[in-house]
Amino acid sequence: MFSTVPMSRMTLAAPVDAMADIVRACSDLGCVHIEDYTQFEEGIGVGHAITGEDADKVSALLVKVRAIRSNISVFNAKGAVSASTAKSVAEKLEAEINKALGYIESIREAEANIANLEDQVRIFEKLAPLNISLDLLSGYSGVEVYVAETANSSKASKVFADLRNDIEFMAPAGLVAVACAPNKAAEVQMALAELNAKAIQLPAGEGKPAQRASDARKAITEAMVSMESNQKKLDDWASTHGSDLVIVEEYLQREDAIFTSPTSLAVSNQAFALDAWLPTKNADSARSKLKKLASHLEIEAHVDDHHHHGDHDDHHAEPEPPIAYQNSNPAEPFELVVDLVGRPKYGTFEPTTLIMITLPLLYGLILGDFGYGFVIVLLALWLRTLPFAKDPMGKNATTVLLWMGIWCMFWGFVFAEGFGFIWDESWSPLEGFYAWTKDLTYGFKSSDIGTALGLGHTYVPFHRADGALTDYVLLSVYVGVLHLFLGFVIGFFNVLKGHGIVAAFFEKGSWLMILSGGFLHIYGFMKGTNELMAGTIPAFVVIAGVLILIVALAVFEGFGWAGGVIMGPIETFGLLANTLSYLRIMAVGVAGVKIAEISNTMGFASMVDAFSAGDYLLVVVFFLLWIGIQAFAIALGLLSPTIHAARLHFVEWMGKFYDGSGRVFSPLGGQPLHVEGKA
Repeated sequence: MFSTVPMSRMTLAAPVDAMADIVRACSDLGCVHIEDYTQFEEGIGVGHAITGEDADKVSALLVKVRAIRSNISVFNAKGAVSASTAKSVAEKLEAEINKALGYIESIREAEANIANLEDQVRIFEKLAPLNISLDLLSGYSGVEVYVAETANSSKASKVFADLRNDIEFMAPAGLVAVACAPNKAAEVQMALAELNAKAIQLPAGEGKPAQRASDARKAITEAMVSMESNQKKLDDWASTHGSDLVIVEEYLQREDAIFTSPTSLAVSNQAFALDAWLPTKNADSARSKLKKLASHLEIEAHVDDHHHHGDHDDHHAEPEPPIAYQNSNPAEPFELVVDLVGRPKYGTFEPTTLIMITLPLLYGLILGDFGYGFVIVLLALWLRTLPFAKDPMGKNATTVLLWMGIWCMFWGFVFAEGFGFIWDESWSPLEGFYAWTKDLTYGFKSSDIGTALGLGHTYVPFHRADGALTDYVLLSVYVGVLHLFLGFVIGFFNVLKGHGIVAAFFEKGSWLMILSGGFLHIYGFMKGTNELMAGTIPAFVVIAGVLILIVALAVFEGFGWAGGVIMGPIETFGLLANTLSYLRIMAVGVAGVKIAEISNTMGFASMVDAFSAGDYLLVVVFFLLWIGIQAFAIALGLLSPTIHAARLHFVEWMGKFYDGSGRVFSPLGGQPLHVEGKA
C-alpha cells in the first residue's frame, strides 16, 4: 500500500537468430522493462531494428494513425480488447484510415485556399478605387507602373508637380498609381517615399479589382462549404471509428516497439544480451516462457544495499529499478496526482493512499460549502458520462474531482453552509438536527482537550467565519503541524531504510525535535505559561534540534561546517514559514465565505426585497446578479482551493520526505490500456 511494486533484475543472452522470438515473448509477457545498452565495447554495439514487410506495414500505418489522432479528439468507449481482436480491427480499419486522411487533406487544402483567397480579396479591395482592369496595370514594354497605398494621397498632385509632364498618375482616396518611363523610375520612387506610400504587389490576371474581389469571395464561400462538408465527414468518421482508432494505435505502438527494441540491446555478430526489469511476482512466468529461448537467463530480486552517506562505491553506476504502483482500487486515481511531482524513488515511501485522504480533505476544509460541493459532485458525475472519461486518465481525473466534491459536502455539513447561507440561522430542515448536535458537542469547549487546544467554539455546526473564526485559525495551524510531523516521520523511516539509524536521527530526527519543541514552546506562550524568550524545556529541545541539524547539513548533506552553521538557523525559519503556510486554509476559506455572503446580500436579499415590493424588473436584475456571483464563487472554489491544497502537499508536506526521481515502469510494448496483454 505504501510501497511500489518490488522489482527483479533480468539478464538474458541468446544467439542473434533468436532475437525476434525473444523480444516478441517479452512483449507478450507485458511486464519486461528493457534497459538501454550504453556501455559500448569493441565488437559490441546496439542492434538494428527488425526489418521486413510486417515491420514496414506497421510503421507506415502507425504514421497514418498518429496523423489522424493529431487532428481529431477520440476516446475508447469500448474498453480493452484482446491482441488478436486489435490485430483484426487494424486490418479492417486500414481502408477507413485512408478515407480519414483524405478528409483531413481536403480540409487542409480548403484552409490554404481560403487563406490565399482572403489575401487576394484584401489586395483587390485596396485596388478597387482605381477602377482599372488588372491587365492594364502591367505587361508594358518601356513603361513602369507603381501602385501604392498611402494616407497622403491628397498631396500627390503637389509631390508629382515637377513630373507632371513625364508621368501619368491617379490618386483616389488611400491610393496612388503612377506610370512612367524607366528613366523616371527613381524620381517616382522618391516621390512615393515622400508620400510614405507602401507598394502593393500587383496580382496577375484580368478584370477590374472590384469584380475580382467579388469572384474571390464566392470562391471562399465554396471553399468553406467544402471544408465544412469534409469536417462533418471527419467528425462522423471519428464518431464511428474513434474507439477502434485508439485501440489500433496502441496495438501498432506495441508492434512497433517490438520491431525497434533491438536498438536497446547489446549485440555482437553472433549473440545479443538483454538487461531488463520486471515485477518480482512475474519472475516465475517470465522464467518459464524465456528459458527455452535463451542460452543464459538470470532473474534476481533487487536488494537495496542500504548504503550510507559518504560511501563512494560503484552501486551508483547501476540503474535504479523503474517504478510501478501497487495501490488499492480506491487509491489508484490519485496516482495521477503523485505523478505531477514524479514517481517516488525505489524503496521509499509511496504516498498515494495518504494523498487520497488528505488532499480532498484539505480541499474540502478550505472550500467547505455543501452547495458548492454538491455542484462539484454533479459536475464530476456529468464529466464521467462523456467519452473522454472512458480513457484511464480521464476516468482518474473525474474520480479525484468527485472525491473533492464529496469532502467539500462533508465539511459544508459540519460548517452548516450551503451556497453561502448559514443553515441554522435561517429556515432549514436541519435546524433541529444542528440544535441537537450543538448541545451534544457543546461540552467539548469546556473539556480538557478543548481547553488544552483553545478550541472554545468548536462544536457542530462550526461557524468558521463567525463565532469560531479563532478556532478556524487554530485548526489550520494544528492541521499543519500534524501534517508536517507526519511528513518528517515518513522521511525518518525513508532515511532509516536507506542510510541507517544515525543518518535518520541527524537528518530527520533534528526536524522532529525542532517542530515538536517549537510548537510546544509557542503553545505555552499562547497559553500564558511561559514568555516567548523563556528557557523552557521545549525551547532547549529546539536548540538541540538546530545543533543536530547543523551536524546533519555539514556531515550528511555535504554543506561543510561553515555551510551547516549558516544554513541550519535559516532552514529552521523555513520550517516556521512552512507551518504558517497552512494558515492559507483559514484565509482562503474565509475569503470564499465572504464572496458567497456578498452574493447573498447584494443579489438574493435584494431580489427578495424587490419581489416583496412588486418590482419584478429588479427581481430579474438581482437574480442575475446573484447567479453571476455564485457562478464566480463556484469557479473560484474549483480553482483556488485546489491550488492551495496541492501546494500544501507538494511543497510543504512532500518536501519533507519525497524524492520524485523514480523512473516510470515502461514494459516493452507499453502498458496495456486498450489492448490486453498476454501475461
